[in-house]
This record gives sequence, C-alpha cells and structure tokens, in this order.
Amino acid sequence: MARAPREDRRSRERDNEEPELIEKLVGINRVAKVVKGGRRFGFAAIVVVGDGKGRVGHGHGKAREVPEAIRKATEQAKCGMVRVPLREGRTLHHDIAGHYGAGRVIMRSAEPGTGIIAGGPMRAVFEALGVQDVVAKSLGTQNPHNMIKATFAGLKNCASPRMAAQRRGLKVAEVLGRRGEGTASQEQANG
Repeated sequence: MARAPREDRRSRERDNEEPELIEKLVGINRVAKVVKGGRRFGFAAIVVVGDGKGRVGHGHGKAREVPEAIRKATEQAKCGMVRVPLREGRTLHHDIAGHYGAGRVIMRSAEPGTGIIAGGPMRAVFEALGVQDVVAKSLGTQNPHNMIKATFAGLKNCASPRMAAQRRGLKVAEVLGRRGEGTASQEQANG
C-alpha cells in the first residue's frame, strides 16, 4: 500500500482545517528607500481577510514586488483574526465607536435590507466579516491604515447579550429585559 508524499498530505490537511477565506485588497502604495545609488522602490499592501461568518483580520506587507507584498499581508491577516459576534448572522448587536490615532469610526446596526453603508476600507472589513446590514461613518482621517485599525478597535469591544449576561452573572432575558424596564421607569418618573 503506497503512501501519499508528505507534502501532499500536509496540503490536504491544511485545506481541511482552513475554511474558505474572503480576501480583500484594500490598497497598494509604492514606497521608496533612498540609498547611496538613488532610490529603491518597493510596494506596501493592506489586506483584509475574513471567513464571512464572524471572523476577520487585517495585515500589512512590504516587498519589492506586488504579489509578494500581498502574500505577506495576507499571511499576517490570517494570523491576527478576531471573532466578532453578529446578530442573526447579518448585523452588529449594538452601536460601536472605535478610534485609533486620528481615525475615528462609528458603526451602527441596521434593519434587514439596508446593506453595507460604509466607505472604502471599512466596507472591505464588513464584507470579509460577513455583515450584510450596517451603517458606518468615518470621522477624522482618510488614511486606510488608521481607518481599518479604528474599525478593529471598535469591533473588539462588540459584545453579544449572551457575553454580557455571562460577565454579569445574569440570564440573557434579564439583560435584554432590563433595558426595556429602565426606559419605562424613567418615563414614569419624568411623566
């Protein structure tokens, strides 16, 4: 009984482990390094990778050739993936604000059929994440690096009702019910 070569087995095992990932190229910049003989040109790439089911990551890679820069960025993005809880698998659980450097972003959950209302790099993050309905706004910088990092800073703070209930030692119904009771009691006190 002949065994498959070692490399073939490893590649098949890797294919079984990794789900199909969505790769979005956000941008490529030509960068220059000034050396004694003149300038050396290279390329810097930003890539967002996600599985479309609540996991997403971003990466940055530099190389002398474009494909190599994209490959490096993709590898970094795969290593740094984070899980984001989604409501009904299509939108965020609550409104989120995130900031990084001069980049500030606001992300809001939306009704079914709204679509992804977000610009540039933020749209790539939501598409790779698997969000179908969201309204997002970027304030401050237009720099894609800072916009992506601000988006991730906000997404890392996103929590589902189940996570909030577990952290507080309550039941999910109590966490969701308290929000409605609090507004009703406030209206009675004001009214």
